[in-house]
Amino acid sequence: MAEAFEIKAKLRYLQISPQKVRLVVDTVRGKGADEALDILRFMPQRAAEPVYKLIASAVANAEEEYGLEIDELVISKIYADDGPRHRKAPYGGRFAGRGRFRPIMRRASHVTVVLVEREVQDYGDY
Repeated sequence: MAEAFEIKAKLRYLQISPQKVRLVVDTVRGKGADEALDILRFMPQRAAEPVYKLIASAVANAEEEYGLEIDELVISKIYADDGPRHRKAPYGGRFAGRGRFRPIMRRASHVTVVLVEREVQDYGDY
């Protein structure tokens, strides 16, 4: 068989915490690209739309660069890493115990998806 293609797409600085994005990402890992897009289209979470756009972008890259169809693609790796944290320090925060002050943390995440070509079964010459 020919060499397998790996198509990568990244979404950086998404203003949703990585913990919330991982809930969405874990549901589509290992599924076909078309099935994953169908699942994400009807999910109620806020992180579903950016992940949907990311996978659609990766599929478009595969079609344009390598001539692969959406039926042939599988999500092999998809993960959400921590991005930068924005501290709303001087005025935005909460009072904590013992006379202390805790700033509100706005978390961001980086999402990466890797698509591979589905293994085509070769049954030989019958």
